[in-house]
Amino acid sequence: MHNRRISKVKEQDILLATVALATIPSTAYASDDAAELWLNPSVEVGLDDNTAFELETAQRFRSEDDGRVDTYFFRGWVKQGIADNATLAGAVEYRINDGGSNEVRTMQQLSTSHGILKTRLRLEQRFVDGADRMGLRLRPRLGVGFDLTGDGRWSAGADAELFWVLRGNNVGSDTGITGLRTTVGVEYEVNENLSLGLSYLRQQDFEDDGPDEIGHAPLIGIKYTF
Repeated sequence: MHNRRISKVKEQDILLATVALATIPSTAYASDDAAELWLNPSVEVGLDDNTAFELETAQRFRSEDDGRVDTYFFRGWVKQGIADNATLAGAVEYRINDGGSNEVRTMQQLSTSHGILKTRLRLEQRFVDGADRMGLRLRPRLGVGFDLTGDGRWSAGADAELFWVLRGNNVGSDTGITGLRTTVGVEYEVNENLSLGLSYLRQQDFEDDGPDEIGHAPLIGIKYTF
């Protein structure tokens, strides 16, 4: 099962190291596509020069006709700058799946920047209501970011992120690469405290016994920093 999933990713030319290619939808396999709307407001407070706390929320609205449930989460981050180009962070999240099983997550994350290249590696511990055990998932992400105006007011970026299940929440459940998320968008810094973002997001969940589930969503981000 694990090898089949990895092979499927390769056949669709979905390579995390090639963000430009990963953001182009593939038609090699049948898919079940649906439109969605994602909102991502957050507030961040600086605790000192290198430490910050962020309250992040998300609202993901999906069509009831295809059986996909709306999702809402509330997540608290503590972020620590460990170098000029690296940040280490940890979070606790409560996730509500409307019509599905709710979930608590804890996560650890390392973010880095190298010129226009951006990386993020996230490890999640997932506690799903009614599941057999805690699940483990790794989410590597690679992207690029550009300053469009030279003053940082307008920026653009694209990234690709893999979902790699290390241990499923239920005994005997699948492991391996189970999904791919790609985004491309722009961000505008209104002032030193407020920034707004608009992106196109494509979420593909790989399915063995049927067509892949693919969601297409505008992602609206609002971030306020104190």
